[in-house]
Amino acid sequence: MNVPATQQQTALAPQQRQQFDLSPQTFEQAIQFCDYLAESDLVPKDFKGKPANCLIAIQWGAELGLKPLQALQNLAIINGRPALWGDAVIALVRSSPLCEYITEADDGGTAVCRVKRRGESEEVRTFSMDDAKVAGLLGKSGPWTQYPKRMRQMRARAFALRDVFPDVLRGMPIAEEIMDISQAPAASGEQQRALHEVQADKQLPLYSEADFAANLPKWWDIIASGRKSAEDLIATLQTKARFTADQLQEIRNPPKDETEGEGEAHNHIATDAGSATATAVEG
Repeated sequence: MNVPATQQQTALAPQQRQQFDLSPQTFEQAIQFCDYLAESDLVPKDFKGKPANCLIAIQWGAELGLKPLQALQNLAIINGRPALWGDAVIALVRSSPLCEYITEADDGGTAVCRVKRRGESEEVRTFSMDDAKVAGLLGKSGPWTQYPKRMRQMRARAFALRDVFPDVLRGMPIAEEIMDISQAPAASGEQQRALHEVQADKQLPLYSEADFAANLPKWWDIIASGRKSAEDLIATLQTKARFTADQLQEIRNPPKDETEGEGEAHNHIATDAGSATATAVEG
């Protein structure tokens, strides 16, 4: 039996294989996929054991046009913010039809990045060692000491691409740029309180002895009535004047024989407490 030539060619031609793709199509698939990813040793440490981070990174990648594994490899969490590594940034921009060209150069002291958006004029951004010095990066341990040329390149690139293609990058910051921003540790409650006290000491006058002696019994009455605690009263008074340590001690420790017994001193507290507090900071 003779087989037609066309059928023979079809039989001999290799069948095109469909590319295997794990990209999730539903939310449930994404959750399961992220569980697998978080258990893998092939994901960066920001995503190891953190399926929620994987899920958010995949969503960010989808908005930027990155496949799930590309997103995990090219997104970083730096100083609490998601950021793109520089090579992924230039890849996204180059693949966009809005980009006409990107050229980079370095003369040994200044990095130059020239970019052109289709339909617009060329834009140029530079970053020099003088810029690095002003930014406090010159001599900084790490990449700025080991690879200054590469870091200059990344800074000039970041400025150019973020300025000209913010829509392509969806406002995503550049990892190499965010890494250079130092994060001051958050002050504890005690440190903040101490700072406020120092600032108050520099700005407020010291409470006069005469006014203090005149108002102290009224403050004791306010505290005894329960309208304000000693600390609340002190906080109110110190918004307009400072006290010595001995004066603060006296406010906090009223003598019992003067705060007990006679009820007459307390009968007018409800009407005079506000005026007593106001009077306390006059003079």
